[in-house]
Amino acid sequence: MQGPAGRADPDAIAGLYPYPAAGPGASRPWVRANMVTSADGAASLDGRSGGLSGSADRLVFSVLRSLADVILVGAGTARIEHYQAVRPDETWPALRAGRPPTPPIAVLSSRMAGLEPDGPLLATGPGQARTIVLTTEAAPAGLRSAAARNADVIVAGPDPVRPEAIIGALAERGYQRVLAEGGPRLLEQIVAAGLLDELCLTVSPVLAGGRAPRIVTVPPAGGTRADNSGLPGQPGATGLRLAHVLEDSGYLLCRYLRTGAD
Repeated sequence: MQGPAGRADPDAIAGLYPYPAAGPGASRPWVRANMVTSADGAASLDGRSGGLSGSADRLVFSVLRSLADVILVGAGTARIEHYQAVRPDETWPALRAGRPPTPPIAVLSSRMAGLEPDGPLLATGPGQARTIVLTTEAAPAGLRSAAARNADVIVAGPDPVRPEAIIGALAERGYQRVLAEGGPRLLEQIVAAGLLDELCLTVSPVLAGGRAPRIVTVPPAGGTRADNSGLPGQPGATGLRLAHVLEDSGYLLCRYLRTGAD
């Protein structure tokens, strides 16, 4: 399998990752997460998830981005992974029919510290896909104003902002296909709120060792998650069912649906 410049059939791959039909009566957006892990459960290698990736994973990554309406990421992950606005040559045009050439990045930053108003993430978004900054009432007004020069700034509530408010703010803008790309803390918040519908997980044929985080941050002591479907007696767990698993050069590309999700 190859990337956008290669010979792979994006339609065939996209057919393996269908979104449910979202009609006018859709209750909320469909939230899909895309993550990668080592064989021993590490979410990063040398501090970055990209070190675990391979050609097949990068291809699926580009297809999932092409299918999404918006890409949701935490500010820490955006900084560590050097996020930039999605370029048209990074997506498959056939999968963007009827929509802007690229999906916008929506970065969650409670206080906006470290976000560069004129940096590549905020300042280079195409006109139809300006980067979105999801922040809180605690963010300094000056930082919000500076970011608003190049990005769309949404104050989604008090600090800390609730996942329901984040997804609700995106839904108000018409984004029904949300692709969450991490990091572990953001994914934990989404899972804890019972908002994760789907997990696309690549297992890399690498033993990372060390103390790298998992793809989901462990809840605080005594904390529980909102959804424990199918796992009676385990209030901190979320049930998943396997939709498919693909193999390429030792990489396993798994697609899971939350138990009870259509």
